[in-house]
Amino acid sequence: MNAPQKTASKTATKPAGKKAPVKSARRRSREAALQGLYQWLLTGEDIGAIVALGREQEGYAKLDLKHYEALLGGCVHEAADLDVILARHVDRKTTELSPIEHAILMIGAYELKHCLDIPYKVAINEAVELAKSFGGTDGHKYVNGVLDKAAVDLRPLELAAKR
Repeated sequence: MNAPQKTASKTATKPAGKKAPVKSARRRSREAALQGLYQWLLTGEDIGAIVALGREQEGYAKLDLKHYEALLGGCVHEAADLDVILARHVDRKTTELSPIEHAILMIGAYELKHCLDIPYKVAINEAVELAKSFGGTDGHKYVNGVLDKAAVDLRPLELAAKR
């Protein structure tokens, strides 16, 4: 009679399973900006139409809207400048990159260049996490390497202070 009670108590105390970590509004903003930028890279569609479509997506209210709009609009408007920055650190033309890795690298470079309130390591890590979720098998390693090199150009004072 004791055995069933032990089994029942073991089952009762077992954790129900791992829950996915709650995503921050900033992380959600990066994901939404990635989707919009990917669409723009593939179609060249008007950014206003892409933003309008994004507003209709589930979870839009959970975004850091200011950051989302800055990332998506900034990456599109500065695409040529961001590609010049990235071109110094990639092994092929940016137009030959996977569109998802290209978009992730653009977001990472944009944050490194303009979002000085975000530490460079955080900007790189967030891009790596996007690549792990949405990119190819080892795309996150490529993203990490490229942005780590780009950080030297874009955040020299911050890197010097860390050393």
